[in-house]
Parts: sequence; C-alpha cells; structure tokens
Amino acid sequence: MRRDSIFYKLFQQSPTLLFELLTNSPLNAQAYRFDSVAVKEPKFEIDGVFLPPENAGAGIVYFCEVQFQRDEQLYERVFAESSLYFYRNRARFSDWQAVIIYPSRGIEQSEAVRSWGLPKWSNC
Repeated sequence: MRRDSIFYKLFQQSPTLLFELLTNSPLNAQAYRFDSVAVKEPKFEIDGVFLPPENAGAGIVYFCEVQFQRDEQLYERVFAESSLYFYRNRARFSDWQAVIIYPSRGIEQSEAVRSWGLPKWSNC
C-alpha cells in the first residue's frame, strides 16, 4: 500500500476502520492487525491484508485494495492476488473476503465480471 500512504497510515493506526465499512464484520474485528504483503512468483502486491488474531484459530483474512483510478482489470487482478495468497496460506484461514475502496462509483471497473456471483457494488 506504499502508493496509498494515507490509507496505509490510517489502517496501520486503526485496522478497525475497514470493518466499519462492512455490513458483516467479524465479531473479533478489534483484534485484527493490518499488514501490507507481497505475493511472489508471480509478484503481486496487495494493498492491505487484515489478518485475524493468531490466538483465535483459523479466521477470515480480508484483502483491501484502495483504487483511485479506473482499472479495467481490477477485479481480475484482485481476485488473482487474493486467491493466490489464500491458497498459499490456506491452513491459517477459514475463508477470505476482498474489499475495494473507491472515491466514487465512477471509478469502478465498467464491465464487472458477473460470473463470479459477486455483487457489483456494496453500499457501505
């Protein structure tokens, strides 16, 4: 999340800010910690990864992408990055969710991949 230093600093100081945007946040949201990771071979950079507390067993890992420019392959990239990270760390987590933060709906990818069964926009 180096390119988005304001969000990096915000999430570093208060990881619970992400969960305030979600309708179904985990009960232990206060215990989550924020980190920015690089997934290697191929190299992907995930803006933010919210890891569940280590003493709580396998929890949900949340991936966060802050996107202020239109990217017509954003969903595909986020899905690939998140899936690969989850695959390589499957034993640590029970599930995963991805959150994309836009400044406005006009920045969202114009042709969403609907075959994944994902909602196009979540009003948080």
